[in-house]
Amino acid sequence: MLEKKFEFEDFKLNSDGMIPVVVQDYENKDVLMVAYMNKESYEKTIETGLMTYWSRSRNELWTKGLTSGHVQHVKELKIDCDNDTILALVDQTGAACHTGNRTCFYRELANLK
Repeated sequence: MLEKKFEFEDFKLNSDGMIPVVVQDYENKDVLMVAYMNKESYEKTIETGLMTYWSRSRNELWTKGLTSGHVQHVKELKIDCDNDTILALVDQTGAACHTGNRTCFYRELANLK
């Protein structure tokens, strides 16, 4: 169990009652993915130490890696200065992306030439 320092009610939520979560590798600082949490998924994450989100597409609780084995063990959770985005530092097992890539941010959109 993680030591909880903020209650879900302390967060500024989006119009769907959720908070975005930026997920970063604890060791190398790669940004792995972005997901959303509701109160239930936040509490389950705190209780289990495994990143748990709210799947907007399936409309259900989603503990990352329960079916794939690619779990995210929480090392630290941080909140930004506006209380409207969580930064999750995790120990990622396997790929974070459903495509099989380590990170969801593997496609280049633009670069400085």
